[in-house]
Amino acid sequence: MSNVIEFKRPPKPKEEKKAKPAVRKALLFSGIFLAFVAVWAYYAYLA
Repeated sequence: MSNVIEFKRPPKPKEEKKAKPAVRKALLFSGIFLAFVAVWAYYAYLA
């Protein structure tokens, strides 16, 4: 044992993987489409 403190570098954080632009755009448009379908179904069957 010694009185010397050993300094260790923290592990590097892993880089977050970003979605590919085509996949992101497809998810965006599918979400918008599903929102329109939900609104149409609401007014067509419930209102």
